[in-house]
Amino acid sequence: MMNEIFSRLDLSGYLEKFYNYLAREKPLFLQGDSKINFEKIAEISKFDLLLCEKIKNLDDELLRLSKHTTLHISEIFEFSKIVNYFLYLKKQNFEGLLASWLLKIEIPSEILEISNFFDEKGEFKDSVDERFYALREAYKIKKSQIDETLKRLIYSKNIIPYLADTQIHYVSDTEALLVRGGFNHALKGRVVARSAGGYFYVAPDAILKLKSDQSEIIDTKEQIVFEHCKKISQIFTKNLLFLKFINNAFDQIDALIARAMFAKNNDYEFVLADNSHDIIIKDFIHPALKNPKAVSVEFIGKVLLITGVNAGGKSMLLKSLITASLLAKYLLPMHINQTHSKIGSFKEFELIMQDPQDSKNDISTFAGRMISFSHLFGRKNLIIGVDEIELGTDFEEAASLYSVLIKNLMKNDIKMVITTHHKRLAMLLSKESSVELIAALYDEKNSRPKYEFLKGIVGKSYAFETALRYGIPQNLVIEAKKTYGVDKENLNEAISKALNLELNLKTELETVQKKEQKLDALIENLKDQKEKNDEIFKADVSKFQLEFYNAINMAKKSITFENQKDRQRAINTANEMKKNIKIPKFENADENLEVGEWAKFGNVKGEIVSIKGREATILSEGIKLRVPLGDLKRSVKPQKDKKSVQISIQSPQNASVVLDLHGLRADEAIERLDRFISQSLVLGLDEIIVKHGIGTGKLAYAVSKFLKSHPSVKEFKDASPNEGGFGSKIIKF
Repeated sequence: MMNEIFSRLDLSGYLEKFYNYLAREKPLFLQGDSKINFEKIAEISKFDLLLCEKIKNLDDELLRLSKHTTLHISEIFEFSKIVNYFLYLKKQNFEGLLASWLLKIEIPSEILEISNFFDEKGEFKDSVDERFYALREAYKIKKSQIDETLKRLIYSKNIIPYLADTQIHYVSDTEALLVRGGFNHALKGRVVARSAGGYFYVAPDAILKLKSDQSEIIDTKEQIVFEHCKKISQIFTKNLLFLKFINNAFDQIDALIARAMFAKNNDYEFVLADNSHDIIIKDFIHPALKNPKAVSVEFIGKVLLITGVNAGGKSMLLKSLITASLLAKYLLPMHINQTHSKIGSFKEFELIMQDPQDSKNDISTFAGRMISFSHLFGRKNLIIGVDEIELGTDFEEAASLYSVLIKNLMKNDIKMVITTHHKRLAMLLSKESSVELIAALYDEKNSRPKYEFLKGIVGKSYAFETALRYGIPQNLVIEAKKTYGVDKENLNEAISKALNLELNLKTELETVQKKEQKLDALIENLKDQKEKNDEIFKADVSKFQLEFYNAINMAKKSITFENQKDRQRAINTANEMKKNIKIPKFENADENLEVGEWAKFGNVKGEIVSIKGREATILSEGIKLRVPLGDLKRSVKPQKDKKSVQISIQSPQNASVVLDLHGLRADEAIERLDRFISQSLVLGLDEIIVKHGIGTGKLAYAVSKFLKSHPSVKEFKDASPNEGGFGSKIIKF
């Protein structure tokens, strides 16, 4: 029933977000005194706590422990997570009620010891049993043997003609090779599956034997794990009362921390429900609304009647009042001004909002409404929301009937929020001291609702104005007005109130506008201050640009060195200098630079050759530099000076894109590859090709291992068949 109330109040999304903060789902109702819980939440909110990872419900595990059952390791780990989270909380510098409560929780030494048995994956640490380490190492050896065997098979000359690809495939948790028909002449193994292209997934016999050895290791480990689980379960059974207590205590603290962190991350506040039935909300925003106007309402009486323009927010105001009361009841946070808000406590919530017509039950809309109202009599401490109260019948008759029903319900301890399109019910109830009126306002100048509300008046529906706005011919609207007549004397007093209150509202709006003007002036002052700060920021940036310029010069000097090692050392130094420079990003919104234009980066001028996102690549004296686009300034192409020294860098024809490592030892090949990558980076290359051949596979393995560890290599892959196939690698920076 409560989930239905949340859904009809458009709070399903709100609840879903809140539940993400809970370690495990639980009832919204908080155990214990509301004031104490409120103080604990306030104390938690002062800290940036880590949320506990998800915990399963352990009621079944506790029941099985009472019957001396052995728990699975995963179930024991769940208890361990709870204990460890309490240890984490005890280390925080809480004060007040929360600190006192945590101090009273004493964890038995046996349980403390067990809580330290697990790693992050929920498996026993090696310190629990020395056999775990030996088994894990044995398993690793088998895994390494599997990998080495597969690599050897992939690069075997006999098998290569049958391989569909050089990948290792996993079929039913078994490593397999994808081969063509006739493979059995070169490869002994078991076919574990067939591909859509007609190839065979084959698990080699050697791999199957190693997998069998791994299974034996796992079986041995599971036997040892069961031995420890049995011992731990016996300890848990002896401490069953404590485990029941800590399990329940965890739900309490989890609910409080979830509320505090949910509020903190969404800028929500809490309102502690008091013993009154007043609802005073200040700057409240319903969680389901996007870009809404905050509403402020004082509802002290027993009935709040919301009237006024269609589509002016009457239904959402009703939902907002009920929502604020509901969230306060369960001490859930909301977007509200906590200091100036006051919400009473209600035992039950009732909504009569949707069309209750049901053909299966053979009831009409009005009959459904009557059934809903019949269930309200005799109930107390109840807040009710009724949307479009006259729905389903003649509004004149409905007004007379509902006025009697409402007056009768007012005798009980209830509170009602009602919306209506018509004035008659408001007229009949307006003399009751416990009935409060509020109207949705309409902007007559712009012919649209304001989504604002004014207290103490009966709102106008603006049916004629709305009809004109949506295309009804003016002559028909004029005729309708004549039919409507002017004999509405019973509303004169209410209309006078409306005029006076609207004048007061305009005065208040003028005051607000003056405040907004002052705020605008303050914003302008802040903009001026920001510009000053930007100048300071630019000065700091120039410092880093100078260092960047020095790094470029170092790269240029490397070209003049005759000795290859000196050139390589200078290039490495330049790269290291460049890596160590951390240039702050500065967005320059005034520059609209394009490819082909000349720009200046500090003291460096160059032509823009590409722009990707917020980065640009400029070509300066033959060197490509990738710099933040916002740090570039428009410049002019420099005139050539005959007396100046021209520096040009030309890539060697045999090493600009391709490096051939055939015939080299692994260490020689890696040294040459490292040097080639450094040169390619300085030259601004994005992609190169390295040819290592197939051979025994040792050189290919060494190259792949080196490329995986190189910080400048973004990715690499086997080349296409016309570029060398898996005897070559395409490397991208």
